Amino acid sequence: MTQDIRKGILTRVYLVYVGILLFGLAILGRAFYIQNFEKKELLEMAKKQEMQVFPIDAIRGNILSDDGTLLAVSVPIFELHMDLNADSLTDEVFKNGVDSLSICLAGIYKDKSPMQIKDKLWEARRNQDRYFLIKRDVTYPELKKIRRFPIFRRGKYKGGLIVIPQWERELPYKSLARRIIGYEKGEANNKVYVGLEGRFSKELEGVGGSRMMRRVGGSNWMPVDIESQVEPQNGLDIVTTIDIQLQDQAEEALRRELISDSADHGSLIVMEVKTGYIKAMVNLGRTKKGSYEEIFNYAIGESNEPGSTFKLASFLVALEDGKVDLNTMINIGNGTVYFSGHKIEDSHHEGFGSLTAQQVFEKSSNVGTAKMIYGIYSADPQKFIDGLYRMGINRPLKLQIDGEASPYIKNTKSKYWSALSLPWMAYGYEVALAPIHLITLYNSIANNGVMVKPLFVKEILKNGQAYRKFDPVVLNPHVVSPSTVQKAKTIMEGVVLHGTGTAIASPLYRIAGKTGTAQLAQNNRGYNQGTKNIRYKGSFIGFFPVEDPRFTVMVVIVDPKKGKYYGAAVAAPVFRQIADRLYSKQEDIRFPFKRDTINSPLPFAHTGMQSDLQEAYNSLGYSVSKVDVRASWTQVIPSESKLVLYPEKVSRNFMPDVSGMGLKDALFLLEQMGLNVVVNGRGSVVNQSVKPGTLVNKGMPVVLDLQSPKSKPKTQA
Repeated sequence: MTQDIRKGILTRVYLVYVGILLFGLAILGRAFYIQNFEKKELLEMAKKQEMQVFPIDAIRGNILSDDGTLLAVSVPIFELHMDLNADSLTDEVFKNGVDSLSICLAGIYKDKSPMQIKDKLWEARRNQDRYFLIKRDVTYPELKKIRRFPIFRRGKYKGGLIVIPQWERELPYKSLARRIIGYEKGEANNKVYVGLEGRFSKELEGVGGSRMMRRVGGSNWMPVDIESQVEPQNGLDIVTTIDIQLQDQAEEALRRELISDSADHGSLIVMEVKTGYIKAMVNLGRTKKGSYEEIFNYAIGESNEPGSTFKLASFLVALEDGKVDLNTMINIGNGTVYFSGHKIEDSHHEGFGSLTAQQVFEKSSNVGTAKMIYGIYSADPQKFIDGLYRMGINRPLKLQIDGEASPYIKNTKSKYWSALSLPWMAYGYEVALAPIHLITLYNSIANNGVMVKPLFVKEILKNGQAYRKFDPVVLNPHVVSPSTVQKAKTIMEGVVLHGTGTAIASPLYRIAGKTGTAQLAQNNRGYNQGTKNIRYKGSFIGFFPVEDPRFTVMVVIVDPKKGKYYGAAVAAPVFRQIADRLYSKQEDIRFPFKRDTINSPLPFAHTGMQSDLQEAYNSLGYSVSKVDVRASWTQVIPSESKLVLYPEKVSRNFMPDVSGMGLKDALFLLEQMGLNVVVNGRGSVVNQSVKPGTLVNKGMPVVLDLQSPKSKPKTQA
């Protein structure tokens, strides 16, 4: 028995040894496999975990106004870290400077004491932290100051300061023209751009670079060295068509009217006739707090029934087809007419009886327009639709900015066509257009029948040089014939001279336009839901000067609540303010000939205080008329028979034109603005160092060159 037990024990020991040997061989085999077959893969994995390439964003290009003023710019914002284990940052250097550094950093932290900061720095030093966060969102002036702090002033490698540049988008004019310029919206991982920022994002964003980064603990990464970077290619600059000074004044005028009317929202567009350049576009909506902000681009994105401003399109078709002339008589009866049992009536009842076609347009008669179009086209309504389509107002404009609403002008094949469609469409119902579509049509009449595309961007720059230009785009070279264009100008000027727009007629320049008032549908409840619930839209579109149109302007006021809602009452006055502003600043409009060739026996004077000019002329025995009795600064416009004092609007934010002023007036005006004026010479101002319209700040120096009339004029650079 003893021998059998001994054999059993030896057998078990042998099996254990064999097992151990096999296990060891397995380990050696696995090690051999890893060493020879997986080594490279594992090393690559380790390397990826400790070293990675991170992208570097390019500097986003600038967006500029038409004169080069910055509207959107990328400003540097820095993130600062400290390498507390830098080779040159010895214990002696750190110990001698940490107290002073902590005191300096306390000045930028605000919420931490020098002792707290010192404790954090010592802790990071003990942990050999190579990427200790100093501060985020540091501006460049702050960075310059921080670089002079103790230890940091030794430089990047000796002081351990690590600077990570980032870029933040800034709008120097804040909310001004925000819907056009655009902005970034959305969450961190789902950001998108709107406006020009979005449409031209590819050009603006440039080409990104890359930077090698090393993990220094947890999720912290530190740049390896500057030589390993692939530098980004910065974005291109966008030059817009926007006149930022005009934009500012247009926004002020529209906001003032919206507040006065307690309206829901409004929009305003200024378009240059020949080029289609949009010089200003304002969109203001009422917020929950009651203020008015740029919350939606109504001018291009809100498409609804235009009302009476659409009558121009109806008249253009009828005139072009030769079915009516300006003297064609139309009987509007008592201002009421029925079509298929539905009543159409005029809002003003002073035009009973028969009117000429021109008077129908001037007085904006719904009845007259509906009867005219129905009488001509009831047998073949598609011919009227074809005439509208021929002009191109049913086609999208494909703008340089996203968000354009689709124009809607149905035809007789539509399932929504009814017996009411033709008369209703005649005066602007059962159609849908955005303000940008309407102003494009009106501008084509100002442009002698040539329809041009509205443009927001005129040039792209690369390193300050022209990279791509956007020339005017002709959408339709002949919207209507030249004879129809002249008739359209006549009836549109008649609106201002004899019709619904007489309140904005100017003694200085000729205006052609059209008022519009539309009742807004209450969703699916129709139009008439009780007087309290009726909502209106008042508008005015026009151009000037009639003899050589330069600008087309459209104003829309939606849902005014203070009793007045007609376009003539709420929108036309805003048009006049903008037209006055443009007239006063456009020398070639005010003076189509040189001032010194003015054939007038009346004495001419330069811009000055209205009270002083009136007193001077009265003392000489001349009578003057004043366009605005409340105006402080005025300019004198002489003609053969009268002197008119025209308001010269001065903004505290923009440099005025003081050329021609005497020293007393120029000094008073500029010093009131807080500018530092330096004067050279005597007499009247012949040159100013700061260009009119430039954004100015308090304390900015301005040099004025003066000369007396007998002196030889200076040559301007």
